[in-house]
Amino acid sequence: MSSYSVRPASARDAKAIAEIHVATWQAAYKDLMPEDYLKTMTVEKRQAYWREAIEYSEPQLLVATDADKVVGFVGFDRSRDAGTKSTVGEIWALYVAPAHWGKGAGVALWDGARDGLKEEGCTQVTAWSLLRNERALGFFEHAAGFKREMPSLKTVAFGNIKLEEIRLKRTVD
Repeated sequence: MSSYSVRPASARDAKAIAEIHVATWQAAYKDLMPEDYLKTMTVEKRQAYWREAIEYSEPQLLVATDADKVVGFVGFDRSRDAGTKSTVGEIWALYVAPAHWGKGAGVALWDGARDGLKEEGCTQVTAWSLLRNERALGFFEHAAGFKREMPSLKTVAFGNIKLEEIRLKRTVD
């Protein structure tokens, strides 16, 4: 049983979400992306982005808290992939503060997003992950039951380097 609570994000959570987003990128991608690229991601820029996302509910955002401190977040909505049915949802972002990795916050967030996607009428859900991000792939496959869609592989530029992303998919049940 998780000690994490999950609730909808509010405007006052934008800074904590931004701090987690930046810290997690810097920890998870330090061996995948150039340091100078990671430094371009700032709390100020992310805070403005997440404040707007919360205001317009695009994507819908939930936060995980531990003793009222925000320790992770998930953004979810309809799939952004061209040509997908309206019943396909997407995990747009799922990040947990590094100090809480492997302790159940990600699963609590996934459970909350799955419930939200069900309420929206979604029957399937996708998530994109860097192919070399073993931690994220392991979470999505083993903790959340997603399967890789090999034909979905695409190359994405991050500054002056290119990395492969893969889409993962599962039913919403």
